[in-house]
Amino acid sequence: MDLPFHTLDVFTTDTFGGNPLGVFPDATHLPTTSMQRIAREMNLSETVFLGPPETEGGSMRVRIFTPGSELPFAGHPTVGAAIFAVLSGYPALREGWMDERPAPGAASLVLEENVGPVPVDVRVAEDGSAFATLSTAILSEHRASPLDRDALAAVVGLEPGDLDCESDFPGMRPEMVSCGTPFFVIPVRRLEAIRRAALDTAAWKRDVAALWASKVYLVCPEAEGAGVDFHVRMFAPGLGVPEDPATGSAAACLGGYLAAVDGRSEGTISWLVEQGLEMGRPSLLHVEADRARGATTAIRVGGSAVVVSRGVMRIPTAQDSPEGRSTR
Repeated sequence: MDLPFHTLDVFTTDTFGGNPLGVFPDATHLPTTSMQRIAREMNLSETVFLGPPETEGGSMRVRIFTPGSELPFAGHPTVGAAIFAVLSGYPALREGWMDERPAPGAASLVLEENVGPVPVDVRVAEDGSAFATLSTAILSEHRASPLDRDALAAVVGLEPGDLDCESDFPGMRPEMVSCGTPFFVIPVRRLEAIRRAALDTAAWKRDVAALWASKVYLVCPEAEGAGVDFHVRMFAPGLGVPEDPATGSAAACLGGYLAAVDGRSEGTISWLVEQGLEMGRPSLLHVEADRARGATTAIRVGGSAVVVSRGVMRIPTAQDSPEGRSTR
């Protein structure tokens, strides 16, 4: 069986920047084991499988896989899948769509993910570039860090003083946060420190791997780019992702985290976040949070994406697989 696929670079306007995403349209009929094997073969941070909606309010079904497991929600697959859908005219895919300039305008989609329905707004500019903004299906859940600063510093190869963000930024302390996928948010005081951070796999396995939030998300309130508010890095060895160039689900958690740190009662707060620079894949993520009566009421993550490639993957049928062949 031949399955068409496409790749996009997400959270960037430039090919070979951002976070690569594999997209398999009309593929949610595949067995889960096949999706996992395909994601492992693609060996990207995430691969998505699209299909027709299963609810009246949905635009399409989306399943998300890392090389190691399925995720209930992830940001760069959500942004990339929505942009792919709008640019391609999904579900009525047209041959040669990548050679056409999409019509400018806006579209609103609801992606059916395992976390629940995820609304996404997509804007296509006159030049054919596209930008998508997702609204999280659930608001951020917060849990206190079970590890002290010394233990966390050992996990990320830094000194305890490198994590002393609260001396300059009150309220920025280590915390576990989830908007459907949990991350261990660890503030790092200076840009030079987050640049030299390196995950100690042995320390991670000993102290972090079994925690509710085992994905390590370093956050620094200094940045390289003009107008950028935070420099971040994300490590998820448990998912088969040693380091991720752009992590939308973690950025959603960051929105909930920063909104709580900010503490204002009313209004919309926005931040521009850079990631992937240490990997040679610069990424920009736009994060927003709404506050009302002292609580966070909505979290949004947005970014651009560019189409990079298309191809066909040959998937063995039952008779082609080793278990389906005769042993005679």
